[in-house]
Amino acid sequence: MLDGGCDPLYIARRVVRMASEDIGNADPRALTLALAAWDVQERLGSPEGELAIAQAVVYLAVAPKSNAVYTAFGTVMQDVKREGSYEVPVHLRNAPTKLMKELGYGKAYRYAHDEPEGYAAGETYFPEELGERRYYQPVARGLEIKIAERLAWFREQDQQAKKK
Repeated sequence: MLDGGCDPLYIARRVVRMASEDIGNADPRALTLALAAWDVQERLGSPEGELAIAQAVVYLAVAPKSNAVYTAFGTVMQDVKREGSYEVPVHLRNAPTKLMKELGYGKAYRYAHDEPEGYAAGETYFPEELGERRYYQPVARGLEIKIAERLAWFREQDQQAKKK
């Protein structure tokens, strides 16, 4: 592409897109490296910037791949277009005024940092009309293996909280 006259900044932009869309949370460092390569190209130009882009391309080529976030984002956007917006659940609303406090805004809110393990087990964040949904399905590659384990732990804690 470079030999054919393509703008290196265009290539850098595409590399960033690949890092986010094709690698995602399987290796989040890919996005940082791709952005750094773009920055090097903007700051230094050729040939140093092109070398940084090449470094990012090689990293992306061997990184574990996941489009799980990309897929989840697309599904969320489809749901929003189809179903529209709903009110924020009352327990999640900020209550900066006396009236809002009287209406119960934020009354049953649980601050995760004050909870055991930093997680408010059993807490709901979706509007009632939607129910609980799972959009993000991590793949069994790279860091997403650990993310999947953590999500499974969250679900287990939620189930235990419902039993209480």
